[in-house]
Amino acid sequence: MIERITSADDPRLDDYLRMTDVRLRSTLEVERGLFMAESYNVIERALEAGCVPRSFLMSEKWLERFAPQFERFGEVPVFVGEEALLEELTGFHLHRGALAAMQRPALPAVEEVLAGARTVAVLEDIVDHTNVGAMFRSAAALDVDAVLVTPRCADPLYRRSIRVSMGTVFQVPWTRLGAWPQGIDVLHDAGFDVLALALSEQAVALDEAELGPERKVALVLGAEGHGLTDATLRAVDQHVIIPMSGGVDSLNVAAASAVVFWQRRLRAGERREPGRA
Repeated sequence: MIERITSADDPRLDDYLRMTDVRLRSTLEVERGLFMAESYNVIERALEAGCVPRSFLMSEKWLERFAPQFERFGEVPVFVGEEALLEELTGFHLHRGALAAMQRPALPAVEEVLAGARTVAVLEDIVDHTNVGAMFRSAAALDVDAVLVTPRCADPLYRRSIRVSMGTVFQVPWTRLGAWPQGIDVLHDAGFDVLALALSEQAVALDEAELGPERKVALVLGAEGHGLTDATLRAVDQHVIIPMSGGVDSLNVAAASAVVFWQRRLRAGERREPGRA
């Protein structure tokens, strides 16, 4: 249902207001039960995952390109306006074509996410949305079965996280833990060995850690700077470290996650269909 708009003050557009205000949007989107998908591929992946659109927003030149997506939802409004108006409304230029306001899906129970999983990533207090998105993309590409995020971790369904993940946040089962590090007990009860990536004296080199297929493994990664909390480091089963050269002692957490996921995949002998992510 195409609706041409002429004013940024149109109340039907409230879902799209002040898109660049991270603090506002992080609260507002959760309260309204929505999230934003941006670009053709990301919107397509969201729809394929069963997400329900509330509306679409784009300029006239993108209508034909996005028609296969929105024509499936005849009663969902497709707001179309001049590019200057859309930039005034959202606060940025829609150079990726379009936005879609989507209904935020209910998060599954932790037990549901862990069922059948053998490799799980736990993101402890990763507050940078770009890092969260990149870690989801690596998780999808490198056969991580599920992702758990701690209560203070950034929202994987924030627009930047979704965009950086290339929509893989809709492919990897995930949920938010209600409490942490108490969630480690849940992982233990589900049969997981919990390994923390940490620069500690007792850390074992990643290529020497037991990561074979006989183990169900949960890999805990923390925010850059202060790293994992002391409580987490006391509660996990093992600390692991990535061996490095050149005087470098750490990597960006997103880059580190890719290394850890790859090593687990390699040691577990997992090989899935190429290109699934």
